[in-house]
Amino acid sequence: MTKVIADQFTPKKEDRFTFGLWTVGNRGGDPFGDRVRTALAPPYIVKKLSELGAYGVNLHDNDLVPFDATPAETDKIVAEFKKALKDYDMKVPMATVNLFYHPIFRDGAFTASNAKIRAFAIQKTMKAMDLGADLGASVFVLWGGREGVEVDASKNALDALKWYREGINYLCEYNAEQKYNFKFALEAKPNEPRGDIYLATTGHMLAFIETLDQPKMVGVNPEVAHEQMSGLNFYHGIAQAIDAGKLYHIDLNDQKPGRYDQDLRFGSESIKPMFHLVRLLEESGYKGSLHFDAHAYRTEDEEGVWSFALGCMRTYNILKEKARQFAGDPEIQELLRDIKAAGGTDEYGLNKYSKDKASKLKAATFDTEALAKRGLPYEKLDQLTTELILGVRGSAANSDQLRSQVKAGARV
Repeated sequence: MTKVIADQFTPKKEDRFTFGLWTVGNRGGDPFGDRVRTALAPPYIVKKLSELGAYGVNLHDNDLVPFDATPAETDKIVAEFKKALKDYDMKVPMATVNLFYHPIFRDGAFTASNAKIRAFAIQKTMKAMDLGADLGASVFVLWGGREGVEVDASKNALDALKWYREGINYLCEYNAEQKYNFKFALEAKPNEPRGDIYLATTGHMLAFIETLDQPKMVGVNPEVAHEQMSGLNFYHGIAQAIDAGKLYHIDLNDQKPGRYDQDLRFGSESIKPMFHLVRLLEESGYKGSLHFDAHAYRTEDEEGVWSFALGCMRTYNILKEKARQFAGDPEIQELLRDIKAAGGTDEYGLNKYSKDKASKLKAATFDTEALAKRGLPYEKLDQLTTELILGVRGSAANSDQLRSQVKAGARV
């Protein structure tokens, strides 16, 4: 039995941590090996996650209801799941639809060359929205895992984008007509399972959203692994999404850059990048779910699955505390103030153009030699940040020693 350690990092409902049925329910299969764990029933997953301190559980339609279930079977499954949610005080903040597993989607869903398949994909999504609304979800994620190609000659990319846009527009109208009030969150990925997937990054998605009929209804659901597998900086992508007011949901996991999509335990590989991510989420005031779209190593049995889930949540809370320490660390904050002060003030009014300001700027002279020679103590700042994350800062004695070194001008 996985032991929940009672300390300041123990997960609590108010932390807003969620997992997908498909995450802890992952059975450890991969393209080169059979499944190694037995299936876990959705009500049992709800119970176990609640015991670990999670706030909620999310799902694809077919994570809960099999693809070929009859109406009577569906009603029974949903009723049992609702009872578990009530019994264990768990929510379903997000729902999504599986448009990638069934063979019908081999050439895509919303971007399939066959119009009947595109129609079926929209039908299936509307039914998944009905299910999500019935379970109380407020966010509906769309991951286009099969929306791509291996052969660019096979379809015109402009046609594919047009079909993609039409599909999202159609669903937005259905959402409004049904008064579901879903926020749609589009999830990007550069490749896998397709050779190339349309709208490969969060930036692509943000640009695409502005071409929709109802862009305010649609935001993004960035995933750590999907950005890092192509070598991108996830922290920067999240900042752009927040700046655009489009971070409607987030998928937390970890990833070794340049590899296949690994869905590793949150913080298991990228401690410093995930520290900056957590700091951004906490300081920006993000109030959505903190969803872990990851799964346990194939080496694990069921006990290892729950250790994995607990580890995701504890690591987030530990990094959250590190972010609080960063904000209160006297040496780090003094260094940041010095960097900001050395940068000067905006005496030219660059925040907003005017004819007079432009004339003043064009007439200004700059000492480019002096500006070019000025160093920036980023090495020192990064080292202090690293030491904080590694836990060697924070004690009174250590803080006094470091403060003395800073005042003496020592390089640490």
